[in-house]
Amino acid sequence: MAAASVPVQPTALPMPTGRPSFARRLFANRSFTIGLLLVGTVATLALLAGVIAPFDPLKGNFRARMVEPNAIYWMGTDHFGRDILSRVLFGARISLQIAFMVALITALAGVFIGATAGYFRRLDNPIMRVMDAFMAVPSIILAIAIRSVLGASVTNVIIALSIAATPHTARIVRASVMVVREMEYVEAARALGAGHMRILLRHVLANAMAPLVVRVTYVFAVAILNEAVLSYIGVGPPPPAPTFGAIIANGRDFIIAAPWITVAPGLAILVSVLGLNMLGDGLRDVLDPRMAVATR
Repeated sequence: MAAASVPVQPTALPMPTGRPSFARRLFANRSFTIGLLLVGTVATLALLAGVIAPFDPLKGNFRARMVEPNAIYWMGTDHFGRDILSRVLFGARISLQIAFMVALITALAGVFIGATAGYFRRLDNPIMRVMDAFMAVPSIILAIAIRSVLGASVTNVIIALSIAATPHTARIVRASVMVVREMEYVEAARALGAGHMRILLRHVLANAMAPLVVRVTYVFAVAILNEAVLSYIGVGPPPPAPTFGAIIANGRDFIIAAPWITVAPGLAILVSVLGLNMLGDGLRDVLDPRMAVATR
């Protein structure tokens, strides 16, 4: 008698995996990960400056003037005996706050101006001609002029840097909006009777934000540099605010005798800007791979 055949169970095939999530693709990007680590480290130290700073950044000690880095003063002291490490930590807080506000205001103003000019054709030419007039002046020169007119305060520095950075941001948003507004789904929404604001907010801007996200990281980095320049030449936040540029300016007369005064804030600027640039490169690679390939 033949042995009964045993039914063969079908082997379960693995389900096809879809496209990796946006977060997974971001953290798989080495540039983004390193940039996030650098920026996160600087931001964390700035937020905890009041806790981890060993000394008062504004209080001098004339018995410890121009002390080299040692076990007590890890980054040395300046000509007033102020601890450089404490000043850099608090300077990071001020500089990052200014740069963050500049990036935020620039993004909001750039979206409003660029979307208006890119979507409403009749307003495009007059708005862009005004933006071109601002862009004709180098951004740092424009910021210095605006800050000189407004006066000395942190708020005025933010306003000056934001005005200087907005025209280019608006032009980038305008270009994206002009491309997206011609897409078929936008035409379909218009044919179905959707209003201008609904189309602009829900269909156009929602699909034109990738270049803006990358631009914001660039503005953040440039704002740190420009704030340092303004502080270095004496038109930044008023003293005794220990910003990066102010610390470097205080040490420029002692660059030979006490180079640590300028080296420490310079390295802080380098790490912050490098981290933001790498963060922006990673975002660009993930949000627009075609642009990333074209720039390599």
